[in-house]
Amino acid sequence: MKKFSLLLCCFGMLVSGPVLAQTVFPSKPVSIVVPFPPGGAADQPTRLMGQAMNNVWKQPTVILTRPGAGGAIGTAAVANAVADGYTVLATNPSLLILPEADRLFGRTSTFDRSSFVPLALLVADPVVLVVKADAPWKTYQEFIADARANPEKLTYGSSGAYSASHLPIEMLANAAGVKFRHISYSGGGPAILAVLGGHISATASSPSALSAQIKAGSLRALVTTGAKRVAALPDVPTAVELGYKDAEFYIWIGLFAPAKTPDAVVQTLRADIQKAVTMDNGFVQSMSKLGAVPDYRTATAFDEFLNKDAERIKATLLRIGKVD
Repeated sequence: MKKFSLLLCCFGMLVSGPVLAQTVFPSKPVSIVVPFPPGGAADQPTRLMGQAMNNVWKQPTVILTRPGAGGAIGTAAVANAVADGYTVLATNPSLLILPEADRLFGRTSTFDRSSFVPLALLVADPVVLVVKADAPWKTYQEFIADARANPEKLTYGSSGAYSASHLPIEMLANAAGVKFRHISYSGGGPAILAVLGGHISATASSPSALSAQIKAGSLRALVTTGAKRVAALPDVPTAVELGYKDAEFYIWIGLFAPAKTPDAVVQTLRADIQKAVTMDNGFVQSMSKLGAVPDYRTATAFDEFLNKDAERIKATLLRIGKVD
């Protein structure tokens, strides 16, 4: 009987070892999908977070770009991915904007906020409207005066209709009572390159996505969309202080998992993201070097943030209406 018990115990150890090993998350590389091309507002923070996650997980974090339709293609792909924690979405307000825009046009959206569970907010910055450094407009007032005198002469680029780079510029135009001509690109990065190449008049993105070109003197920042000035751009006024109170907008970057991801995996993801954010020489330090201030929030705090932003975005879309 003792021999049988001993054999049974050994067998149990042999069986339980692999089973326990399989329950450890992550046991293989994790993919973070960015639904925009490289070079945009979501790209740099996500890559820095991926580097920090590598140190926490001791597993590779693979950054995958899935651009198209203002972020809708990559976002829908993650919404329909296997909900096991190994596919995570890194996105911006397009997650809230695009379904709302679909409702405005009477279309059926391929995803909405309920398709995901929020993991963590990483950054929440106002956008910066930029022009080429040798452009004729030295101030935002000059830019608006030109637009007012020459309707739809000035062009701007975005990552698609109602994307997180399209909506704030339409908000600026609406608040000033002017019309710009919209040129759609596959993402924020290509739109920035189009401004640098002199193909369009302006674009808008996060301070971290534009800081290198602004510091290098390639781009000129005209205005920001926050309630207060960006610390890294103290000489650039806000639209609010110039009298355009309906142009307040923030381009945030957050991490999400598919809605049916097991709760235990969600909790592990949240805890590990927190470790990556708070570790020495990690995400916060890397973002600070870009002149960006991380705004880390998780679980309930992130959900409350999304509630408020969803209300602001819905009100803005109803005010602006249908645009191309």
